[in-house]
Amino acid sequence: MAIQIFILTKLMEENNYPYKLKKQIAELQPLETINGLTESKLYYHFESLAKQGFIEVKEIIKEEHRPDKQVFAITEKGQEVLPKKIYKLFENANSIGDMVIGLANLKYVDRDKVVGILEKKVNGIKTNWDKMSKFEGRHFIEPGQEILADFIGDYANYRINSSIQYFERLIKHIQKEEI
Repeated sequence: MAIQIFILTKLMEENNYPYKLKKQIAELQPLETINGLTESKLYYHFESLAKQGFIEVKEIIKEEHRPDKQVFAITEKGQEVLPKKIYKLFENANSIGDMVIGLANLKYVDRDKVVGILEKKVNGIKTNWDKMSKFEGRHFIEPGQEILADFIGDYANYRINSSIQYFERLIKHIQKEEI
């Protein structure tokens, strides 16, 4: 989903072709290090977006001794679906790292709606952690493993509280339009 959001947002800025976007992505990070993204998967996403009617070929550039370049543009349908895809990205994200492409494109969505999604996520994390912290799992621990149980408990507590703090900071930054 993130790569499709990237493609759509780039096409909101200007008509473009897959190879040029591939080069832009590669300037930020090697293609293969982005969740298994390959050149063929990038082209697949262009095809998929075109089949759904979210983008369309606007021009074909023919060059001698080179493959034709299909220049794509976002359609009205694509402009309508972009915010929905960004909201869905925030809803499905398990970490702030999963939200980077959405955060970089907040200009295409309602910030208050994003804040609502994030607040709901924080409340869910707090509720789940509250339930889990009340669970006494000591009877599942073999004798002599108490230190391991304490270590794992401390680690989980640290990770959850850190996540909550970062989500709450993110919410404040979005509300203040600093991000």
